[in-house]
Amino acid sequence: MTAGRPPRVLVDATSVPADRGGVGRYVDGLLGALGNMDVDLAVVCQRTDAERYGRLLPSAKVIAAPAAVAHRPARLAWEQTGLPLLGQQVGAQVLHSPFYTCPLRTNCPVTVTVHDATFFTEPEHYDKSRRTFFRSAIKTSLRRAARVIVPSKATRDELIRLLDADPTRIDVAYHGVDSQAFHVPSADEKARVRARLGLGGLNYIAFLGAKEPRKNVPNLIRGWAAAVGDREDPPALVIAGGQGHDDEIDQAVSEVPPHLRLLRPGYLRYADLPGFLGGALIAAYPSYGEGFGLPILEAMACGAPVLTTPRLSLPEVGGEAVAYTGPNPDEIARDLSSLLDDEPRRTAMAKAGVDRAKEFTWESSAEVHLAAWARAAGGGGGVDLIPDRTARKQA
Repeated sequence: MTAGRPPRVLVDATSVPADRGGVGRYVDGLLGALGNMDVDLAVVCQRTDAERYGRLLPSAKVIAAPAAVAHRPARLAWEQTGLPLLGQQVGAQVLHSPFYTCPLRTNCPVTVTVHDATFFTEPEHYDKSRRTFFRSAIKTSLRRAARVIVPSKATRDELIRLLDADPTRIDVAYHGVDSQAFHVPSADEKARVRARLGLGGLNYIAFLGAKEPRKNVPNLIRGWAAAVGDREDPPALVIAGGQGHDDEIDQAVSEVPPHLRLLRPGYLRYADLPGFLGGALIAAYPSYGEGFGLPILEAMACGAPVLTTPRLSLPEVGGEAVAYTGPNPDEIARDLSSLLDDEPRRTAMAKAGVDRAKEFTWESSAEVHLAAWARAAGGGGGVDLIPDRTARKQA
């Protein structure tokens, strides 16, 4: 690496899902910011993303991975063999893996993003196979990567506390928010979403996210029903996002009184998200814990008053601009009802949220990544990453 010049970095974007989701927002936001900086970058991605990243990064080398990487087992296998070979071919001085896992043998240093520690702090909210896989991946990355990038101080602290991670090798890079994609919506944007959802003039409370047990959607449904059931014009609850694997949601839905309206529209169009979030009375996100909490940041940027929990990283993101509740239905009902009865407070929260969201930029995140890659490259040499079988058995 020439003195004063950034290292050539190969970013593996093959883990970005078609629905974008959290990892997609992270990779897209990071690469978009890097595209405006003086960097020496190569990106490998799924074939369906090659055109997108080509536009986003006109000066970078964008490589389409084999079609098979669209399937997770094939992607993980290719990560161990094809990715290191590609790194050699493009002359990478650092290889960045943005989603927990990394190749075990490379000719250059590897950096890995570990998004959260909830596989250890909230194990009951994951099925056994998923929990075992990600615990093992995180432990391997902590042992073997030259640098580990995390999106919050809470995640860093949990990795240190629970796994004895080396704090000198962990860099905190907060996520950003795309201010063009997530903005205070116009009246027309709000009306368009209402029409698509068939809400008419009915007010609503919004949830946007995956339907995973950790997101606490069943208790949100029960808390909402208790908070609005006796109101003259009860607001609807709209639960948008992927279907996920929380079987208790259907049970909670079956308990909702017939006079209340609950909608589950699935994925919304990306262009409709500002109107959906910004048009809600409240954006509710009573998660048991997050590595960062991108959904509450995006809701804040759209001018939605946010109700969330003070767990793990969420207070780092929301600060004093959001309201906090507990994860139980009665706590959610109490605090949701309090917000519904206090329009001046919701108005003040909406303004405070917009202002706070401006502090989180992908440009700042990119700067931390660049510094981490420079540190990794400065450490010299490649790595022979051979997994510790004893640690794997204990994962």
